[in-house]
Amino acid sequence: MVISRIAAAFSFGKKRAFSNLSEQEILALAISSEEEDGRIYQAYADGLRADFPASAEVFDAMAAEENEHRRQLLDLHERRFGDNVPLIKREHVAGFYERKPDWLVKPLGIDNVRKQAVAMELQACRFYNEALPTVNDVAIRKLLGDLAEAEASHVSLASRLTDALTEVGAVDEEAETEKRQFLLTYVQPGLAGLMDGSVSTLAPVFAAAFATRDTWETFLIGLAASIGAGISMGFTEALSDDGKLTGRGSPIKRGITCGLMTMVGGLGHALPYLISDFWTATTIAGIIVVIELWVIAWIQNKYMETPFFTAALQVVFGGALVLAAGIFIGSA
Repeated sequence: MVISRIAAAFSFGKKRAFSNLSEQEILALAISSEEEDGRIYQAYADGLRADFPASAEVFDAMAAEENEHRRQLLDLHERRFGDNVPLIKREHVAGFYERKPDWLVKPLGIDNVRKQAVAMELQACRFYNEALPTVNDVAIRKLLGDLAEAEASHVSLASRLTDALTEVGAVDEEAETEKRQFLLTYVQPGLAGLMDGSVSTLAPVFAAAFATRDTWETFLIGLAASIGAGISMGFTEALSDDGKLTGRGSPIKRGITCGLMTMVGGLGHALPYLISDFWTATTIAGIIVVIELWVIAWIQNKYMETPFFTAALQVVFGGALVLAAGIFIGSA
């Protein structure tokens, strides 16, 4: 932490102050900024095109506008200073805003991408307004002023686009697509893991508990069963398909989600056996089992649209049978 702060301080000291930039450097900074924003918007468009085609068209248009701004700035630089544009970017200027890489934003969802676009336009507008008082050249001032107005109008672009998309039902359609993707990538694998971890480990945990009456050994068996089941389910889910044809998303995300939820499901009723008193630990473990099974039924009803009574009958009844089998075997 201390080293990173010291490094940042030295890095900050090497940057140019915005007030010290020449008119040519301000133009060059504007050119590089518009070019980078255009690439970011195009990356958003390409990343969203498969699942959110309407929003992809929006970002295509925004990328085209940024490219037009860059062209205007380049034309002015050529007339005023010639063809040689100084290499100066946002990261070279002290206190200047920085852009998040598109791969840090897209995974957060379509709404966050739209919000990021609004923030980008606000920052660009602020830059042009800050640059205006520092230049005296009439042509440069005029162009910077025009671009400031253009960026200010773009601030509401995401909102206007959202309104326009709402009119044709595209926003609702994209929201439904995003919800479906969330269900396929996280909820479905997570639910499968939670069910497997909660139910499949009941028999070994409670069989060990009633066979040994040793809470520590029972805990170790439950821990091993939970971790083993989590690893097995995680790899099974990740290797089941790559998500390209089924649209289920990243196999790594699905595998991690499934594996972790499997472990959570098993550890829920294994952890009480850290308590030394056998009956206290078993009573708490039994209560946790009931809670786990009803939570699974609730998730099935809420996210998978399974009728609650049907989900409860399947999960609770099935779990009760496995629990009874474990107790019976352990008591034999």
